[in-house]
Amino acid sequence: MTAILLPFCGGLVIFLFGMKMMRSGLESLAEKHLQNILLRFTKTPWRGMVCGTILTALLQSSTAVTVFTIGLVDTGLLTFAQSLGIILGTNIGTTVTTQLLALKLDDFAWPLVAIGLILIFIKQRTGPIWFGLGLIFAGVKYMQGVATPLEQAGYIDWLMSGTDHPILMGFLTGMVITALIHSSSAMVAIAMGFYASSVITLPFAIAVVIGSNVGTCATGLIAALQTKPSAKRVAIAHLVLNVGGALLFLPLIPLLLDVVSQFSGDPSIQVAHTQTIYNIVCSLLVLPVCAGFAKLVEWMVPERLHE
Repeated sequence: MTAILLPFCGGLVIFLFGMKMMRSGLESLAEKHLQNILLRFTKTPWRGMVCGTILTALLQSSTAVTVFTIGLVDTGLLTFAQSLGIILGTNIGTTVTTQLLALKLDDFAWPLVAIGLILIFIKQRTGPIWFGLGLIFAGVKYMQGVATPLEQAGYIDWLMSGTDHPILMGFLTGMVITALIHSSSAMVAIAMGFYASSVITLPFAIAVVIGSNVGTCATGLIAALQTKPSAKRVAIAHLVLNVGGALLFLPLIPLLLDVVSQFSGDPSIQVAHTQTIYNIVCSLLVLPVCAGFAKLVEWMVPERLHE
């Protein structure tokens, strides 16, 4: 068990710290422009989605953009309707991290860390970005290293074949672990590594990816607990979007298998493409009906219950 927990927890800590460092560096470069960008480019759902996609891709965290959006809605700077486009965009933007990890740049992890440290030492504002990126690759490598010990211990076999519904088990695994570690990117990275090592099957990996999208809603729900109804609606909209997407895509996993297999034979890239296809399709399906979607969420979270 020690051979599993120590490298996994160590890799996870390194990964999450790397995400935090890179996000801090990017936020430092943006300074106070982030709020102005969100306020200026959310006039329509389409513009909001593009804005949310770009910001999430730059900050490498859909959670950060979602929580920030909840704060803006709670203070009245953004309306709930304006926030919907951003939420749709965060789901697309988060796929950039996964596609980056699929490039297998882990050999550059420690050189990037060294470059980042040098830049931090000479007080260059881009230092934390390179330092964090290097740690992300290093953390993923450590986490993926537990694949073989897990398989030998029989835990993976139990998850995939010890129940009558392995796809559902994969979905629940991705959802619960993502909710606990507050990072869908980390969960998807683990699934990519395990599938690349032939420890799990592609259908199970896809189910984990879909579950991670639902699990990532946990942070937004927590952030919205003590907010106004309008801000709570942002978190609920994020949850409904991802739960609805999961209900749509879980039965379509066999079809998704055929699609991603056509793009690449590389296991990591197949998992990365799965997340990209899933998130883009879900967001584009909701975009034309944003007004109706907004009314649904407003019905779910009425004002009168909070007066």
